[in-house]
Amino acid sequence: MAERGCPLEAVPLPAEVRESLAELELELSEGDITQKGYEKKRAKLLARYAPLIQGADPSLQAESRLPGPAPSTAPALRPQKPRPSNTRDERFRSDVHTEAVQAALAKYRERKMPMPSKRRSALAPASAEAYTPPDTSSASEDEGSLRRPVRLASTPLQSHPSVQPWLGQAGQGSSTSSSASSTSSHPGGSPAAALAGPAALAHIGVPVNSRVSSKIQQLLNTLKRPKRPPLKEFFVDDFEELLEVQQPDPNQPKPEGSQMAVLKGEPLAASTAWPPSLLAALRQWGTTQPRAPCLTALDTAGKATCTLTYGKLWSRSLKLAYTLLNKLTSKNERLLKPGDRVALVFPNSDPVMFTVAFYGCLLAELVPVPIEVPLTRKDAGSQQIGFLLGSCGVALALTTDACQKGLPKAQTGEVATFKGWPPLTWLVIDGKHLTKPPKDWHPSAQDVGAGTAYIEYKTSKEGSTVGVAVSHASLLAQCQALTQACGYTEAETLTNVLDFKRDAGLWHGVLTSVMNRMHVVSVPYALMKVNPLSWIQKVCAYKARAALVKSRDMHWSLLAQRGQRDVSLSSLRMLIVADGANPWSISSCDAFLNVFQSRGLRPEVVCPCATSPEALTVAIRRPPDLGPPPRRAVLSMGGLSHGVIRVDAEEKLSVLTVQDVGQVMPGASVCVVKVEGTPYLCKTDEVGEICVNSSTAAAAYYGLLGITKSVFETVPVTVAGAPVSDRPFTRTGLLGFIGPDDLVFVVGKLDGLMVVGARRHNADDIVATALAVEPMKFVYRGR
Repeated sequence: MAERGCPLEAVPLPAEVRESLAELELELSEGDITQKGYEKKRAKLLARYAPLIQGADPSLQAESRLPGPAPSTAPALRPQKPRPSNTRDERFRSDVHTEAVQAALAKYRERKMPMPSKRRSALAPASAEAYTPPDTSSASEDEGSLRRPVRLASTPLQSHPSVQPWLGQAGQGSSTSSSASSTSSHPGGSPAAALAGPAALAHIGVPVNSRVSSKIQQLLNTLKRPKRPPLKEFFVDDFEELLEVQQPDPNQPKPEGSQMAVLKGEPLAASTAWPPSLLAALRQWGTTQPRAPCLTALDTAGKATCTLTYGKLWSRSLKLAYTLLNKLTSKNERLLKPGDRVALVFPNSDPVMFTVAFYGCLLAELVPVPIEVPLTRKDAGSQQIGFLLGSCGVALALTTDACQKGLPKAQTGEVATFKGWPPLTWLVIDGKHLTKPPKDWHPSAQDVGAGTAYIEYKTSKEGSTVGVAVSHASLLAQCQALTQACGYTEAETLTNVLDFKRDAGLWHGVLTSVMNRMHVVSVPYALMKVNPLSWIQKVCAYKARAALVKSRDMHWSLLAQRGQRDVSLSSLRMLIVADGANPWSISSCDAFLNVFQSRGLRPEVVCPCATSPEALTVAIRRPPDLGPPPRRAVLSMGGLSHGVIRVDAEEKLSVLTVQDVGQVMPGASVCVVKVEGTPYLCKTDEVGEICVNSSTAAAAYYGLLGITKSVFETVPVTVAGAPVSDRPFTRTGLLGFIGPDDLVFVVGKLDGLMVVGARRHNADDIVATALAVEPMKFVYRGR
């Protein structure tokens, strides 16, 4: 062992160690290894000689950095696999180098020294004897660790006979000094030299060439970079531009009128000629006028297939009510209880059986829920209907034998279970399937009160289906208000082209007609597709006093009227346009009037109306002898897009011409409120949502208390925040305003409202624009 105080260069560096250090520095310079990997491999080579530098004299630090000669013989640690010749640097190809390597390898084979197996980190304090460097694969380490110097903890000096104190020379660290030390040694060195104290050499730096390949540096920079930029970097520019676009135009039109007042309709007259209830009217006409025609059904050829009299309607409804209450049992208990909901599944071509089923349910104190006939087991529309049936707790469905045969069947032959539907029991109500009640049996139904009379389904623009519950009191008030507004009288004939299961087709063609003992001629939709003039022909044949159509039916009739010279509409005193609230309906009305005015149609006969599933009939234009003359408004589309009413010139292209939908219903109060936020009353020249307070309105969305409160219990307030009434209003979903003569104008629907850049547009405007440009040339059958 060398004497203490001997310089580090006196300890010769083994040739194989010098060779390994040179190869490491070459790999580092070429970018084949990272700085961290270089430090780990270098520490592995120096680990066995680390104890010899513990306690070295600080005065020898400077001397230890000088290059010195290396002895030709030294104990070998481990054979190093030579690098391929094509990757070696020219400075390592000398004959002296080759001979030194061969000699070192030969001595290593003779000694067979085992290598330590315990793995320890070069950064952790540990004795050099137990140290083995970690894995050299360090490409995934962070870049910060590449610049840390190797720290070798000081431990008490341990004698090691086979270790030479060369570490001071290896501490030079540069490729130049390493290559120089591979061919020279420091003279006068002693293997047993005493080293400096631990305080001076507790940390031995191993500086190396910091060159790193561009690919590795790029990888490290990528790992340092955040995975994704902050959220605001994505949207800051676009968001600022969007905010600039959405800024309100200071020059946009604003409402300037005064705050509107609540509009009250005419009082609902309590006529002594009206029956006290709808079922009382059915009983009265069925017993006193049994042969009076009630309903005539047509086939696809236009021929009358069945004429239901009031006597037959009364007897069949009684038979059905008795069967529902007494013949449907489960475990000796009645299957149905008063107030239970029952589905009515009837096609649009069978109004007779539907009317019998509807009144049979009312007589049995059951709640009819009319729905459409499902087409397939997985029909998307029927799935929404299934949700409605489930929420209403429907367990029984009424239908006809012919309709049941057309429904999808299961393998057992029974009606298949439709997707999304609750389990249903199907009952065919044809005459042979019903039981005749005893002569002394009378139903105990009382159709006056707050109880639910029927549930009408409504489909929103999102596709969801809800049930609108109509009470017995509202049903009776609706029939009375329609009778007063339309001037219906007994034995009048009404031609109905609409769906008789819902909306105006149900209110006029099934309910109000029975109250007034009217005769309804129902024209099926299938017949209209074959012969669009069929309803006009039936008006002429039956001398109908009133007709219930949509603007599409009028439009189709224009396309098929050529060559039809024997029709006359002079018997009509009222042509009710059920979708008159649509802005584009005025085009069909004007075109139809221009063609058929020469065939007896009077201009004042056309009566558009506005309806809503929640408020039922909102307004209707009265016949000539019952109301003011019709009016129309030419409005600026630019003003309407800002919710403001501005009258414009009709010859401009940027205008919308709308017709009035008449006056509000008898006994009703109407106001217009702002579409969004608190329901403040609008100004007189402002467009808003029409709200109705009336005994004819529906009661609620069945089973949906949350949206019921927001729609059926709206409280309009003034600008000061005071309620306009102590009774709640019902939102209709109609957008419009109150015009001259207290006439109601509708410019769109809330479901069709589109807000683009703080401006309002409506889906109906697209249809109105298309029909305004020569509809006969561009639009075929209203499509």
